[in-house]
Amino acid sequence: MLDLRFVSENLSLVTTQLARRGASVESALHSLGEAAQTRRKQIQEIETLRSQRNEASQAMASLDKSSPAFQERREKLKALGDEIRQLEEQHREVEAKLADLLLYLPNLPSESTPSGVREEDNPVVRTWGKKPAFDFEVRDHVALGQELGMLDFERAAKISGSRFVVLKGLGARLERALIQWMLDLHGREHGYQEIWPPVLLKAESLQGTGQLPKFAADVFRVGSGQGEEGHAFYLSPTAEVSVTNLHAGEILEDSELPLAYVAYAPCFRSEAGSYGRDTRGMIRQHQFDKVELVRFCRPEEGEAQLERLTRHAEAVLQGLGLHYRVVEHCAGELGFSAHKAYDLEVWLPGQQAYREISSCSWCSDFQARRAQIRYRPAAGAKPRLLHTLNGSGLAVGRTMVALLEQGQRGDGSVALPEALWPYMGGLRELRL
Repeated sequence: MLDLRFVSENLSLVTTQLARRGASVESALHSLGEAAQTRRKQIQEIETLRSQRNEASQAMASLDKSSPAFQERREKLKALGDEIRQLEEQHREVEAKLADLLLYLPNLPSESTPSGVREEDNPVVRTWGKKPAFDFEVRDHVALGQELGMLDFERAAKISGSRFVVLKGLGARLERALIQWMLDLHGREHGYQEIWPPVLLKAESLQGTGQLPKFAADVFRVGSGQGEEGHAFYLSPTAEVSVTNLHAGEILEDSELPLAYVAYAPCFRSEAGSYGRDTRGMIRQHQFDKVELVRFCRPEEGEAQLERLTRHAEAVLQGLGLHYRVVEHCAGELGFSAHKAYDLEVWLPGQQAYREISSCSWCSDFQARRAQIRYRPAAGAKPRLLHTLNGSGLAVGRTMVALLEQGQRGDGSVALPEALWPYMGGLRELRL
């Protein structure tokens, strides 16, 4: 979340910056400004009354307890106490209102984030590889996967409904191989510590990374089920939530930074508001696998760490020989928690389009403030909020889609990249 003091003291600047995102928050910021002013007045009044109470209490010490003056002072103290308690209750209500308003405000874009409000405004930063050329009629991953006996959408619909898939045979094997190879690449070559996180999450964890309360419609709540502590569970929309919250409420030492974690986890999303989009195939599903990268760093290292994390995600596509491009999010396309972000878009011949396969975000101290994740710059120094970053490394289902479509051959078989041969038991191609 944004810093209350900064927002209340810089309302004009914050309004301008959030307007770059296309966010209509004037009303919320106006309410926040009024509430912040009320809060300041309440704090001053409470401090004044407490000072008066202390003075009255000290004056009573020299009075005879049976004297009228003592009784008068005692009544005054009681009245002051009642007034303070009433103001403190009003203050708590204003604090709660401010907290709620802040929870719905997105992060501010960085100064280097380009302006724009649509996907078409995202500038292309770089491309890698060449678009594969084919001398036969190109098929999409649905046709290829079904012919190879890898993908079964009909039986998945019978089991769970639309936007699910059953991976069979080579499909299940390829999914497992991709997950293992990605984890090994990021762990062994990029220095990430592997995490296997829970997928049932508390609301506080989702609030810490920005999914709740604003995007409650996008996550699945698990019925009326509750944990032993009485809280409701949510299905994880991304391992970013669980891994970032590993350090919620903690103070890390400077020597521990930067921290880097990689995690595989199944992800679950309701895809609210996306009805009719990408309903064919594996592009947009309610359940999918993802390998996630999460980094924690000092504030001054945030932008450099974003570049590093993005290159690590790119290494997956390069290792698989997949043509892709990197685009930078314009201000209007930034995710709710993002300060600056890139998308990796892989080329899908079956769609004749680039599609997102990873989003890499620098969240500045936005998530750290919500989850209270801090670090101590030096021994005895006051703790500071650190910066968090996250990115897909990669979305496994979409990686399979790209492998099928870019590696397809005229006879219906699919060439596998050399990096996966050991993970597929020496198999170099997919064919019936």
